[in-house]
Amino acid sequence: MFLDQQLSWHECHDGLECATLQVPLDYSDPTGRRLHIAVIRKQASGHAKGSLIVNPGGPGASGVEFVAQASSVFSQLTTQFDLVSFDPRGVGLSDPIRCLTAPQLDAYINLDPAPTTAAGRRQSINASRRFAAACYQKNGDYLAHVGTKDQARDMDVLRAALGDKKLTYYGASYGTFLGAKYAELFPTHIRAMVLDGALNPAESGTAGNLVQAKGFETDLQDFLAFCVRSGHCPFGSSVPAANDGLQRLIARVTAHPIQVGSRLLGPGEFFEGLAAGLYSTSDWSALKSVLAAAQSGNGYGMLTFSDSLTQRNSDGSYTNLVESNIAINCIDRPWPRKASAYVRYAKQFGKSAPYFGAAIEYGSMPCAFWRVPPVEDNHPVSANGAPPILVIGTTRDPATPFVWAKSLARQLSSGVLLTHDGDGHTAYIDHDPCVDAAVSSYVLRLHPPKPGTVCR
Repeated sequence: MFLDQQLSWHECHDGLECATLQVPLDYSDPTGRRLHIAVIRKQASGHAKGSLIVNPGGPGASGVEFVAQASSVFSQLTTQFDLVSFDPRGVGLSDPIRCLTAPQLDAYINLDPAPTTAAGRRQSINASRRFAAACYQKNGDYLAHVGTKDQARDMDVLRAALGDKKLTYYGASYGTFLGAKYAELFPTHIRAMVLDGALNPAESGTAGNLVQAKGFETDLQDFLAFCVRSGHCPFGSSVPAANDGLQRLIARVTAHPIQVGSRLLGPGEFFEGLAAGLYSTSDWSALKSVLAAAQSGNGYGMLTFSDSLTQRNSDGSYTNLVESNIAINCIDRPWPRKASAYVRYAKQFGKSAPYFGAAIEYGSMPCAFWRVPPVEDNHPVSANGAPPILVIGTTRDPATPFVWAKSLARQLSSGVLLTHDGDGHTAYIDHDPCVDAAVSSYVLRLHPPKPGTVCR
């Protein structure tokens, strides 16, 4: 029934096309409630061999907005493929999860991400409990149906509705997790699959938090070395001095948030802004400048970086990225059910990842109070019967560390690892020429790179 549907396209976003895909809320009850999935397409510049479906990550990022704003990223591939994406269920325009008002999200994000006092820890625990309660109050059992496994099923419905016998797919960051779940469910439906900046489906959420925190720490140290090397680093003329200076600034902002118009740059936004600036080396010069400004009492730039990561709009509203991110993460795998476990792990993680360890662990604490259980356990994926699947890992990727790419490539029975030796989150979107050539050869001609290939 759903696989046979015809998409009705209409013009949108200055020359692109949009449509709505219908899928069941619950695949075990296909005659029940339906969800409406927002889809976008940019037609191929030449004769189309089929569709290239892309997912930008998150979880919670809008595929519709991604294609509307960044379709040129795939220009080497759209000579022969229509570029297609969608807002996954619960995200963006696809029956979105909403939990908090904009002022409530402001307050939630403004919390100290790594509290060191009993009062601060109580505040974080209470905020996490309120977040989970508000999500259930506004969404109820719908929360049980926004997991990645159901999103993968939706993507197969989309593949069929597009008229493609096989899926051609590019997933970045969390999009690799979606791709891996699709490969697990539908290995024989794949034509080509690129997983760039991989997650590790076999790892628990808590263990993954520590790995990610260490990834951000590695990239931060590379940034501080760049800051020193480029001259006039606001924190000092050596990496140890820069670390000391950054820690002093964080302590100062935590104790005395910086007034920025009607807003405050507090520890929460500072953490988000620092993380946002590490995603791409092209942002490092700007990050250096806004940190220097914050050092001088001007927090505007760091708020701008923070808002880009949390998707806070200029009018004070938010997309539903933060809410859907937590909602999807909380049901994709089991999490500790006691807040005390997060406090304990945060203390441990802070020792090996002093800037990011505690904060990333505390960020998962709403899952302790989530009202619906996880839909599956963390486990390896093998995708037996799938054609070669290209996994790309960047050696100093902050958000999806290289060890995850190596692990996913090993798990997949047909996984092929392409190593990008560099900094920043994902490789293809940053247009590394070596990575571009490998992806084009694979997607256009189905020639994956040789095992062990390294792009420098």
